[in-house]
This record gives sequence, structure tokens and C-alpha cells, in this order.
Amino acid sequence: MTMQNTPLLMSRILGRGAELDPEVEVVTAQANGTHRQTLKQTWDRAQKVANALKSRGIETGDRIGSFMWNNYRHLELYQGVPSMGCVLHTLNIRLSPTDLEYIINHAGDRVIFADEDLLPLLEPLWGKIPCVELLVICRHGEGGESSFANQIDYEDFIADHPAAYDWPDIPETAPMGLCYTSGTTGNPKGVMYTNRSTYLHTLTESLTDSMGLSALDSLLGIVPMFHAMGWGLPFAASMLGTKQVYPHRFMTPDSFLSLMQQEQVTISAGVPTIWQGVRATLEANPDKFDLSKLQRLTCGGSAPPVEMMRWYWETFGVEMIQGWGMTETNPLGTLSRKISKRSQFALSEDQQFENIAKAGLAMPGLEIEIFDEHWNALPHDCEAVGELCIRGPWIASEYYNDPQPEKFHKGWLVTGDVAKIDADQYIIICDRCKDMIKSGGEWISSVDLENHIVAMPEIAQAAVVAQPHPKWDERPVAMVIMAAGETLDQAAVIKHCSQIFAKWQLPDEVIAVESLPLGPTGKIEKKTIRANLEKEGYQLPDLR
Repeated sequence: MTMQNTPLLMSRILGRGAELDPEVEVVTAQANGTHRQTLKQTWDRAQKVANALKSRGIETGDRIGSFMWNNYRHLELYQGVPSMGCVLHTLNIRLSPTDLEYIINHAGDRVIFADEDLLPLLEPLWGKIPCVELLVICRHGEGGESSFANQIDYEDFIADHPAAYDWPDIPETAPMGLCYTSGTTGNPKGVMYTNRSTYLHTLTESLTDSMGLSALDSLLGIVPMFHAMGWGLPFAASMLGTKQVYPHRFMTPDSFLSLMQQEQVTISAGVPTIWQGVRATLEANPDKFDLSKLQRLTCGGSAPPVEMMRWYWETFGVEMIQGWGMTETNPLGTLSRKISKRSQFALSEDQQFENIAKAGLAMPGLEIEIFDEHWNALPHDCEAVGELCIRGPWIASEYYNDPQPEKFHKGWLVTGDVAKIDADQYIIICDRCKDMIKSGGEWISSVDLENHIVAMPEIAQAAVVAQPHPKWDERPVAMVIMAAGETLDQAAVIKHCSQIFAKWQLPDEVIAVESLPLGPTGKIEKKTIRANLEKEGYQLPDLR
């Protein structure tokens, strides 16, 4: 007996929710209230977008750029562009004009869709990106103009086109999405997702033992749709028929919390700085928001403090799920929940939170290993520390038009993370290679120090970076943002750290700052902190 060899195409699953439960809403925050449309209307409009692009000569494989917030029109592009056989290139709105110019030209974007309030950010690029033929402006009633010669309003662009499109039968290996990493050195690197890789990623993300996204959920999509395809959540939600709620440009804790209350949100996803800000707002306004429907928050991008995850659980009964992944992994690599295995039913709550502190278990279909500098696999004993590598059906095997063979080794993606794996097969990220601190020949984890410091109620956020030292090569320095009304007591912080860290691992100095620099994806930018300290001529105190 043989099985049907049906290609795994996004067009076969993205309209499923609209077909099964057409009246489920897609809600977008606006300056005055909310915009609402159904999944059926969204899927119809996605097909109108495809027809409009085709009428302009757009062909299979062409790259279509989006320069947009999380909103209903961006979701229409997520559905329509891949389904018609084109590539949705989500442009990071927080990148510099130099990086954007490089990325757009490198991708060869033929059309760019842009929200009107973001048009000023594109203005410096006109005349430098000759591949772009058309600018489609998405208006939200707030004004905004562009000097680009060939432009059209989104609604005018799709108005006269039918809400039905004959999706093409293309190879499942055909590209459908393109994201660029905000590289720390050199030009950003493009990661091209295929229909097959994203189809499999979408199914895996919807597993009960994964993020557990369901048709019964109301999803608040905070993680930017321009970052690693919104962690794949718009695709999974469209397939399942999940209610989708988007904050548009209103990226503040108050806006998130209001949407959670109004739209009975059950699940959301964002980086740790988002959930730190939401927590601060909740603590300042303990009775303002009803979060009784909220069940779980997914946190990724960098390791969330265990103390914060515990606070959400103990205060609201909300489970925080830690995830690890990269643009190169589509992005879901591992997830960690309070209880992930049947054998864990007897764990105490303290032990459950020890689980969530880890980056988690590999998703089904993925292989993860740690290697030494000679490419020998290391034991999974929670002691051996090595370079984390990963392979599987949705993991990049090269960069788009930029192979970079040093990033890939015999089928493995070399992640740049330093990690260990315990006997239960949990991955524990020790640090990014570039953020590890080597002091006197010994390694110090900046992540471990940060998470311990942030557990102090007086401290809202922390970043630990290496600073050059004449004797020890490098020493750790901690930058902290104090909680409201608190002042820094450096001795108290050092004493707190000395509870679990050896003397040589303690920060040489703790510095209170008003803010920490955030990168394009909302993660703390340690390279900027290091550069600022160097520019200011910072000298470590001579404590040794």
C-alpha cells in the first residue's frame, strides 16, 4: 500500500480556521478603540491581496516586504503571500537605515507594505533600493506620507480583486518566509523558511506537549511579527481557528493588560522585558485588571528570571513557559514547563520551578547536542559545558545567498550558545559565547548572575557584562535598574550573590542606571553596554 504524496504547503492549512470557525475574531488595537474582523474575512482579504499582487506581475518566488506592526493586515500578508507561492520578508522596524538598505537589496524585495506611522523610517532609503517597485501604505486613520514615487493605499490596492485565489501547486521545498538576524558583526544574515519547514513547525507548535495552542484559546500576539515570523504563532493560530488579538503600535503594558481583559486572552508570548514591564504595572495597579482568563505566558529571547515566573504563578496562577530558539530555528527549539513528563507528577513546586529555569526539552523532530572544540559530543551529565548545536526539519542549513560554512557543521547548526544537558535531557543555556566572562581562566555565566540579582525585590532588571582587567583578563560588572522608590545598596547585592556564587564569580561593581539598551527584538543589548562603558573610559575598581 502506498500513501498519498501530498506536498506540505502552507496554503493547505492557513485557511483551515476560517473554514471551520469562520466567525472567530481577529482584533487589533487602534488609536480609537479596536478594529475587528472575522477569520473568514481575513482569509478572503488574504486572497484579494494575492490577486492584487499577481495583477502587478508578482510571480512565484518573488520577495514581498512588510514593514508593519502586529495587526490584521499583517496577518493577511502572513496568509496570502506564502499561499500564492511568494516569500514574505518581514522587515524589522527597529533596524538602522543602513541595515534596512542592505536587507531590502539583498532580498530583492519587489513590493513593500508599510504602516503609515512607520513611513518616516523608510524615507532615507528611497533612491537606494532600486528593486522596490511599489509601496503599499496601510492606513489606520492617523496620517503619514511618503515621497516614494509609486505608492497606493492598501484598501485601494485590494478593492477590485476577487476574494478567491487558485493557490498554486508548488514544491514543498519552495521558500515562503525570509527573516534576517540582527547580526552582532557584519551584515545581517537571511534565513529562508520553506513551506515544508514552516508546515512542520506549525504542527509541532500546536502540540499539547509544546505550547499547547488550541482553537479554544484567545492569543495576544506581542512578539513582533517581524521577528522570526512572530515565533510562528500567526500561522498556528490561523490553522487552528484561535482568536487572535494584536496590539498594533500600542506596545505598552497598559495596552497589553487592557486587551487581555477585554478580549479574554488565555495565552500570550513575549520577551522577558515585556513581562517585567507588565508585572510592574500590575504591582502598581493591583485591582485594575481582571486576568482571570489568562492561563499561560510564553517567554523567549533570553532567560527569564525564575523569581518572575514564580511571581506570575503565585499571584495569578499563570504558568510561564520558557522557550529557546533562534531565527535560524524557525524559531521553536526547546520548551520548558512546570511539568513536562509523567514521571514529574511527584515533583515539589520548588522542583517544578527548577525545571522552568532550564531552556527545556527539544521539540519532537529535533536533535540537540553539545560539542567540545574538537567536535566530540559531550556527556549529558549537567556538568560538561559545550557548544550547543541543533538539527532537524525546520532548522536552517545555510544563510540566504551567504553560506557562512563556519555556522554549520556536518548537518548541525552551530548556535553560538554555550550549554549543558542534564540526565533528564533538559538543555541549560549557560550563556551566549560572546557574553561568557572569562576571568583568570575560569568561565562565569552572566545569565546566572543576572537571574540571581533580579530575584532581589529592590531590583527590576539587571545586565552583567565583562570588562577587561589587567590581571584576570575579564571581570563581571552588573548594571541594574532599581524598582520604583528603591536605591542601590551595592554591598547588599554582593552579599546576595555570595549566597550561591564563589568569591571570584561576584561582580566587581554594581552600577544603578535609568535604562538598559534594548536590541531590535527587545533583548538587552550587552554589546552596546560594553561599548558605552569603553567609550566612557570606565575603569574597574582595584579590588584584588
